[in-house]
Amino acid sequence: MGDSILSYSSDDSDRKGIVTSKKTVEELSSDIISLRPTCFENYIGQKDTVETLKIAIQAAKMRNEPLEHILLHGPPGLGKTTVSHIIANEMGKNLTVTSGPTLEKGGDLIGILTNLGEGDILFIDEIHRIPKIVEEFLYPAMEDFAVDFIFDKGIHARSHRYRLKQFVLIGATTRVGLLSSPLRDRFGIFRTLDFYSPDQLIVIVKRSAAILNTIVTDDGAKELAERSRGTPRIANRLLKRVRDYSLVKSHGRVTLESVKAALSLEGIDHLGLTSLDRNYLKTILDFYKGGPVGIEAIAATLQEETDTLVDVVEPFLLKIGLVLRTSSGRKTSEKAFDHLKLYP
Repeated sequence: MGDSILSYSSDDSDRKGIVTSKKTVEELSSDIISLRPTCFENYIGQKDTVETLKIAIQAAKMRNEPLEHILLHGPPGLGKTTVSHIIANEMGKNLTVTSGPTLEKGGDLIGILTNLGEGDILFIDEIHRIPKIVEEFLYPAMEDFAVDFIFDKGIHARSHRYRLKQFVLIGATTRVGLLSSPLRDRFGIFRTLDFYSPDQLIVIVKRSAAILNTIVTDDGAKELAERSRGTPRIANRLLKRVRDYSLVKSHGRVTLESVKAALSLEGIDHLGLTSLDRNYLKTILDFYKGGPVGIEAIAATLQEETDTLVDVVEPFLLKIGLVLRTSSGRKTSEKAFDHLKLYP
């Protein structure tokens, strides 16, 4: 999840687009100005997850063994991809990045696995979207570090087992419930990343501003943090938009006034809601009298994909209590009525 450098680790043109990155973190950092931290000392938030991973990394180094497979779960933008880069950096191994939807055939996955070195890390984003036929190649690869090839067909069919180097699989998913039990149970470490507090986001905004050579005032950083939906990726994105506005309108200083003015142009209110969020709430209120209503009906009314609403819009609205998810559908809360100044 997040901005990544496109570089292919194989000369095979058929694999182009499947592997999106195979570089050490130092090489990644030298190519672009990255806002991602490269070590856990600079990583903000997710205290329990970071402590668990630091202990696992230290123990693996002491035993001179690869890490166990890791599954990271949480809404988009909370740092799952960043954590994988940090783990690769801490272990001193190569990181190969791909995503579930790009692995369309078993050969795509096998081509990646056979090119991994001892202890190298394979990061699969949106791992819940791997096709079932490809997922089955992962079972022996994760458990026995081997893949099985079938030669010929019918009565002449024969199987050959190819041994892989001991690699580490890091899977990231926004919808852990869609993972099959056989795949989920093969991960040794399972951590959920939660939304960030405003205080943590203030630290992130100030760190990113320093990297971008941008002056940000305390109240400007606080306002940005409060409108960032508890998500570092959104905080960094909004910082860049406000930086542009401030450069043109207020001599480059990110102040409370410039933040409010810039985000007003972006259509982002004081809670961090976008026009899509407000339209989502208004749809439930205006068309369905506050709910309950099914997510498919809301998506059809808004002409949006259901996955977009479930993965991007709803998590934060549920977190701050503007929407309630019940057995009969979605409902808006009184807090949502007050925010929109509309009542059923």
